[in-house]
Amino acid sequence: MTKEILSGNEAIARGAWEAGVTYAAAYPGTPSTEILESLGKDYRDIYSQWSPNEKVALETAVGASLAGARALACMKHVGVNVAADPLFTAIYTGVNGGLVLVTADDPNLHSSQNEQDNRNYAKFAKLPLIEPSDSQEAKDFLKAAFDLSEQFDTPVLFRTTTRVNHSKSVVELGERVERPKPQGIARDTKKYTMLPGFARPKHPKIEERLQRIKEYGVESPLNRVEMGDTRVGIVTSGISYQYAKEALPGASFLKLGLTYPLPEALVRDFAQHVDQVIVVEELDPFLEEQIRLLGIEVAHGKDLFPIVGELEPSVVAQELTGAAANMLAAAEGLPIRPPVLCPGCSHRGVFTVLRKLKVFVSGDIGCYTLGALPPLEAMHACLCMGGSIPMAHGISKVVADSGDLKDRVVAVIGDSTFFHSGVTGLIDLIWNGGTSVVIIQDNRITGMTGGQENPGTGHTLSGGESPQIDMERLVLALGVKPANVRVVSAYDLKEVEAVLREELGKPEPSVVITKDPCVLQYKVKKPALTVDPEVCTACKQCLRVGCIALSLEGEGDAAHAVIDPNFCVGCTVCAQVCKFDAIGAPKGAA
Repeated sequence: MTKEILSGNEAIARGAWEAGVTYAAAYPGTPSTEILESLGKDYRDIYSQWSPNEKVALETAVGASLAGARALACMKHVGVNVAADPLFTAIYTGVNGGLVLVTADDPNLHSSQNEQDNRNYAKFAKLPLIEPSDSQEAKDFLKAAFDLSEQFDTPVLFRTTTRVNHSKSVVELGERVERPKPQGIARDTKKYTMLPGFARPKHPKIEERLQRIKEYGVESPLNRVEMGDTRVGIVTSGISYQYAKEALPGASFLKLGLTYPLPEALVRDFAQHVDQVIVVEELDPFLEEQIRLLGIEVAHGKDLFPIVGELEPSVVAQELTGAAANMLAAAEGLPIRPPVLCPGCSHRGVFTVLRKLKVFVSGDIGCYTLGALPPLEAMHACLCMGGSIPMAHGISKVVADSGDLKDRVVAVIGDSTFFHSGVTGLIDLIWNGGTSVVIIQDNRITGMTGGQENPGTGHTLSGGESPQIDMERLVLALGVKPANVRVVSAYDLKEVEAVLREELGKPEPSVVITKDPCVLQYKVKKPALTVDPEVCTACKQCLRVGCIALSLEGEGDAAHAVIDPNFCVGCTVCAQVCKFDAIGAPKGAA
């Protein structure tokens, strides 16, 4: 049997292929992004697409399932919040072809704005929940999830975490099992049309279905008992199992893969055969609370293991054995490397100007969120995808306009985020007489998650050509006056400042669009700039643009700025903020 080393995300993609999936949709978001990227690159017999947002991705997958195809929707944990509306009703409609929703949770907020535990969605929506603990299980359990979906006529929630998504391990590969191709569209109005009269009888059936799945879980290979030393019985799931197994390999384990509904009889039987039960899990006491509600005594759970942050092997080992795991310590003296905008990033010029204007900036989710960090420090709020424009509107409606720019609000949003959920916010702003200025930073890519296509790039996930959304015409169609729609280059700081000052003076909605390609994805490179050390006064003004190509060299009167030619892409933002004309193109450069 063929074996490969795969990440959890690659294994999920492989599992979808082996399971006979024919439709997959997602919106990119760390740590889930590579699932669809792998499907689009390696498994072309599965139709795969990026959708404008997670709600749309799930809705299209529900449609494909209704037509009889096995369908997969993937997103990070906060994406499920966006998709929750169709999700909760899809539980009522059930499925035709198997339907699985991957939620990739991000304990410790490696690349997220919150740390929610999406296992709670399973209980809230009455969804069966499956959790793999490594890449092999990610592949095998996904196949089992599709079988369970069809067997019980329900969508299935498939939860991973950053460690499972991005860690690599050996995976035994299988063959694809082709499913019968859909023969026409299923017409079952009472099943798929959730009018109150059709939906009301579904709720009792959902409760009965959960009971049947609970009984199924007792014998399911997704759950397994590993009996060892009966003095300690550990109940765990996901990556927490790996940490606990490493710390106490000789203990008894109830390793749960189907974690909701909890297999009650299996848990009771396990508890009767061990002296004490310890629950090891990340984030919320999801398993612990369910076990306690069964009347089973839990010796330890969240009294030992933190309810916040990502579990670490050393923490689990310390709490279970009293001895820290033999972990390699980080080398001392390493420089701190905070996240920064790429050299030449067009977002930098916008935030340089916004900091100068001292306006309140309502931000959004994307690379440009880094504008909140030093040395730029020009973003003052960021809530969720698409939230920048409604937040700016709400602020402007309750703060009196004193005529001072510090009381004016600017919303900053990227092109992909605008397509995701910013359009409706702009409609609200226009409809309700808002006065905020909205800056759409259009770099024609979904940048922060790795450069994925979006509705404005002109290409689909598979590389096929598609119409490019014209941002300017779209904004005009929504109702912004033509005189209030401005298109500028973010690299021209004087123009950006002049346009913003003009639009901030208007008592109506304005949209400023910066149209500059992502330097990383589009390989934008001009000759590197240089600093004349004889002219430079070491005032450090250039350093405030936050570019890693810039640094200070020397001490005292000999100090001066320097530019690393390996990083500089010649964007000229630093040159424009230099008051002494000490920065310019190298001699002989065009």
